[in-house]
Parts: sequence; structure tokens; C-alpha cells
Amino acid sequence: MVRALLLHSRGRRFESYSAHQKTNLMADNLKLNIIDEGGNIIGQESRENIHRQGLLHREVHIWFYTPKGEIIFQHRGKNKDTYPDLLDATVGGHVEIGSNYENTALQELAEETGTRVDKNNLIFIQMIRSKSFDTATNKTNNVIRAIYAYHYGGKIEDLKIEKGKAIGFELWPLEKIFTISDEDKKRFIPFVFDKQNLEIFSKIRKLI
Repeated sequence: MVRALLLHSRGRRFESYSAHQKTNLMADNLKLNIIDEGGNIIGQESRENIHRQGLLHREVHIWFYTPKGEIIFQHRGKNKDTYPDLLDATVGGHVEIGSNYENTALQELAEETGTRVDKNNLIFIQMIRSKSFDTATNKTNNVIRAIYAYHYGGKIEDLKIEKGKAIGFELWPLEKIFTISDEDKKRFIPFVFDKQNLEIFSKIRKLI
């Protein structure tokens, strides 16, 4: 794959990029499974083309909640291919070829927060169907997504920030999410306040 990227667009050689740029470029060319509406695998395509063409694929989200009734949001990096510099689920990621939702959730949880847990500590909430268009990048995220919750009793400062992928984490009281102002909403990925996502927060509230 690296050889295919040696001569990138505009003639720039792959090795001239910074380590962070190389990581992003290679991630964009990483292939993922394309699925149908029933969740059946029907093909493969690069992550870049999946988002440009709005092809249906698989994702996971994990929402960390605290004993005080707070949700921990991840502040996405400014170079993310969709919804850069906005608040998102605590953990999120694509299901890679050969993996499944649960294993992906455990892997992404460790990579994005430094937290390693047993699968029994993950609480499955539900599967959702989601499609959103990012006007900032002109890309579409079209997914079937598995939603999990995780009870986090530690300090937010102890969460590991994945270099190049995130800026940090923020705590928001669940009750404030349900009464949030239009101005504050601008700091979040739009789907956070969709009806189905608010229903997910309601289910998490019952776990506290």
C-alpha cells in the first residue's frame, strides 16, 4: 500500500509527509467492508471512498457515563475526515475487515482512552441506522452502528488522548444535554441531538 502512495496527488512523495500526515493518508486508503441494509457484507472499499460516496458500513460507539450522571465526550481532532473539532461519542471507530462489533469496541476503547476492560463490562444498548452529511468536508457517514455504554469511575484526566485523533475529553451532565442551548449545540456533532441518540441517553440515565 505504501508503494501505491509514493506519488501522491500533486506529485508529492509519500515519504515527504509528516508521521501524522502519513497516518491519516494510510487510514484513508484502509479498506473496510461495505454492507447491505441487513448488515450482510457485500464488498470492500477504501475508507476515503466510503465517505465520499456515502457507502453503508459498520461502526461502534461507546458512551462513558460517570457515577455522578455525566457523559464523557471526546473532542475530535481538527484533521478528522468527518466532523473535525467537534464533540462526539467517548469512543468510536470503524469495524475493520475480519472483525466484529464487540471486538472493535474493546480495541477502540483501549486505543482512544487507554482503558482496557473485559467484554462483560461493556453494556450493549442497541443497534442504530444513521446517515449524516458533513458540510465542512462534503463527506457522508452512512452506517449501521452498535452502541455500548461503559461505567467509568475514574478521573477524566486519566483518560489517554489518542495522538493525532483527538484533542481531549469533556464532561457534560446528562440533564444539561436534554436542555442544551442552541449555541452550545454547535460544539457537538449534529447527530448527538437526534431523537434516537437522545433515547440512548435516556437508557444510559436509567443505568446510573
